[in-house]
Amino acid sequence: MSVSSRIYLKNARFHAYHGVLPQERTVGNNYVVNLVVDYDFTDAMETDELSATINYAELYEIIKEEMAIPSKLLEHVAGRIGKRLFSEFSAIRQMQLAITKENPPFGADCDGAGVEVVLTNDKTY
Repeated sequence: MSVSSRIYLKNARFHAYHGVLPQERTVGNNYVVNLVVDYDFTDAMETDELSATINYAELYEIIKEEMAIPSKLLEHVAGRIGKRLFSEFSAIRQMQLAITKENPPFGADCDGAGVEVVLTNDKTY
């Protein structure tokens, strides 16, 4: 059987201190993170064992830790998260990561602004 499989975290919410402006680094802002991780979880489909898959609670904890480190750029935060996830979970083939700042400080009437990146783990291909 050929399988294309992924797990995801949808709309994980954090209050963090990212931004170029000094106020953003002091007051903070609300962020929403979405993550889709592609990897083969065929073994978990057969065994029903947590050890045969990537635990999405662990993915969340890594994102939480990285979101807690202030950065000027969301691009930098996304890069750190991607590197950590590939480092800790070698089975990840690819990930799609989006970080949205809910109330960007530029006077726009929008639901947020942010970054989205698709990263491929060259070691798995």
